[in-house]
Amino acid sequence: MKNIKSTSLEEFYQQAANFTGRDIDTLLPPGINKEVGHFNVFDLAKTIEEVKRKSVMPYNRRAYYKISLIRGRNRAEYADKVIDIGKNALLFATPKVPYHWLPLDAQQSGSFCVFTDAFLIRNKSGVVLDELPIFRSGGYPVFQISDEEAEELAQVFNKMQKEIASDYAFKYDLLRNYVLELIHYGQKLQPATALYPEHNASARVTSLFIELLERQFPIESPNQKVMLRTAKDYANRLAIHVNYLNKVLKESTGKTTTHLIGSRIAQEAKILLKQTDWNISEIAYCLGFEEVAHFSNFFKKQTSVSPLQFR
Repeated sequence: MKNIKSTSLEEFYQQAANFTGRDIDTLLPPGINKEVGHFNVFDLAKTIEEVKRKSVMPYNRRAYYKISLIRGRNRAEYADKVIDIGKNALLFATPKVPYHWLPLDAQQSGSFCVFTDAFLIRNKSGVVLDELPIFRSGGYPVFQISDEEAEELAQVFNKMQKEIASDYAFKYDLLRNYVLELIHYGQKLQPATALYPEHNASARVTSLFIELLERQFPIESPNQKVMLRTAKDYANRLAIHVNYLNKVLKESTGKTTTHLIGSRIAQEAKILLKQTDWNISEIAYCLGFEEVAHFSNFFKKQTSVSPLQFR
């Protein structure tokens, strides 16, 4: 039985070594083992050519963060979304959500960097990645950008490439600043409502609800089970009345509590149907359904197709 697998950094470098025929040590940035966390930056066009010769990019979760500047026509698959990229894109990937991108033409260029959360720990930069709007669950991680914006971002990646090859004693501190520059660039592309939520009681309840909802995912084993399934479950956990929770979420998101829960469970169902070989009853159990028929009816209501048809 195939469980959902996250590609570790070690596996990432092993794949890179296989693609290039180089030793892993030559792919690691100089001095990185002396640092807290991990960071590296790559040329996208070279990587694509290596992948074409040996394999294809897998659709899975990664155990690290990744920021990509992609120049060329592509299709991005992120969680349950499929996004066609016309020319230029900035993509943010987290360990929480599986993704895949497929080049649609031969004219591909750009860069990407990979890093761990420990690379941006508090005592270095004051940043915790999952607290940033760009990496919050449910966010929009793919931005189509103009040629001018792509040029600005390319300059940041070029500085990364130059700095990582230097012998400057504090180069990783400088590279952290470049990573933060990319993050803030992406956050500026987000709607203002995602960046500046109101800090009041209602906003706090909404934030806590989303945290509780997302804490149950991703599902990585058939033995893992979603325990909070209804609005009342969440209200009880938050120690508030269910009517108040419903009112707050409706006002802050425009959607009902049931809709928010159902949408997130449907999203995870799509990922499990696409990425695992688990049978339908196992997926239904993981998502909190006691009967397969209940899950099938739920999924068809959410997507207009049955689980088997979707798979």
